[in-house]
Amino acid sequence: MSLSTYRQEQRADQAAAAEQRRLDAAAAEERRADRRRAEDERAARQRAQARADREADRAARQQRRRERAESRSAALTPENIYRRGTLGLVAASGLASLPAQVLHFVGISPLLLPLPLALEGAAWVMAAGVAYADARGLPGWVRWMLRTLVVACAGFAAHINYGYGLSLAGHGLTAADASTVGAGLAAVTVLGPAVFEIRQWVSTIAAATGGADERARRRHAARRRRHHRKVLRVANRLVSAAPFGDLPAEEAWARAWSIVHGCDEPSMTPKLHQRAAESAQRMRKAQQPPTDSTNTEESTEEPANRSTSELEESTPAPSAPIEAKSRLEALDPVPVVESIDRPVPVVAAAESTRPRRATGRVPRSARSARPKRTAEQLLDEARSVTADWPIEDLTAEAIRKAVRTAPDKARGLREALRAERGDQDGEASAAEAA
Repeated sequence: MSLSTYRQEQRADQAAAAEQRRLDAAAAEERRADRRRAEDERAARQRAQARADREADRAARQQRRRERAESRSAALTPENIYRRGTLGLVAASGLASLPAQVLHFVGISPLLLPLPLALEGAAWVMAAGVAYADARGLPGWVRWMLRTLVVACAGFAAHINYGYGLSLAGHGLTAADASTVGAGLAAVTVLGPAVFEIRQWVSTIAAATGGADERARRRHAARRRRHHRKVLRVANRLVSAAPFGDLPAEEAWARAWSIVHGCDEPSMTPKLHQRAAESAQRMRKAQQPPTDSTNTEESTEEPANRSTSELEESTPAPSAPIEAKSRLEALDPVPVVESIDRPVPVVAAAESTRPRRATGRVPRSARSARPKRTAEQLLDEARSVTADWPIEDLTAEAIRKAVRTAPDKARGLREALRAERGDQDGEASAAEAA
């Protein structure tokens, strides 16, 4: 190895080492920048989270303040005042009537102490039973039986308290004062159950007034059961066949409607679909534009009333295009008028050259059926049309347009015509060779 080559390699190694140091320094700087960027993003997330936590705490404190303000304002509503005031009157009535009963029965015998407690408790338990019966929707006779027991217990307790008040006449009270005390004790004894029962009546009426939607729903269910008994029986069978709670009532009703009437929409039946189709057809007929009277007279004119010159003018020439022939063939056959001597056919009127006004779309049922051509007829017609065509022009598209047939039939005609042309060319060449 020469000295110059060694120095070149040494310089290349030094340059590569310097480039590597530069790349390492750039990578280290990029890593430091990534760490700083990650630290900045983490600090920003922490600040955003702290800000969100402070806002959530502030919103929670505001919500608690609003709830406390609403609870204080709700406590002063007429409903709460009535409910809580009624319970206060009931408690005051019990506290006023029970001691007089206890003193009355204990004065007779200490063993009768449980009697006033049972009597007063029976009245309140029966009153609570009335509220329970209203909440559960029990029959009316249950509630009236409980009310009768309440009246009996409260009336007997009021009688005891009135007698106890009259007995105080000889213990420092005048007869008038004793009578007043007795009447007050009796009134307080009856007041508690009466106020509680009135409270229950008001709550029941308020619930009935507020449950208008529930009443409407019950009436709708009753009408549905009355009007669609077959569907109801099938729906009940579907619900009973499915596991408990798996098939909702409305889904069972939709399935039963589809089974009974065959319609996916629960409100429609085959008869209603038929009526809707008939109504739509009548509407389409009503929306069609009116027919011109002049055009109607021209279209209803009988061929027998037309002159021979008009017939000759309207009759197409032998060299008319195939489209005119097809239109003439598609016309309905003209009836034959029979005379006394012999039947005379009436000449059919050809298509007039005069322009006709539009009279609306012809219904499909009123259109004449297009005559169907056999394969031989199509081939003969194709031969006559393409007699002077060169073999290069015998394409399926050209034959289809000329003969007016389907593309697959046109392809078959093309192959047949080309085969015939090939056979004719072979025979001609053989005759020339001979």
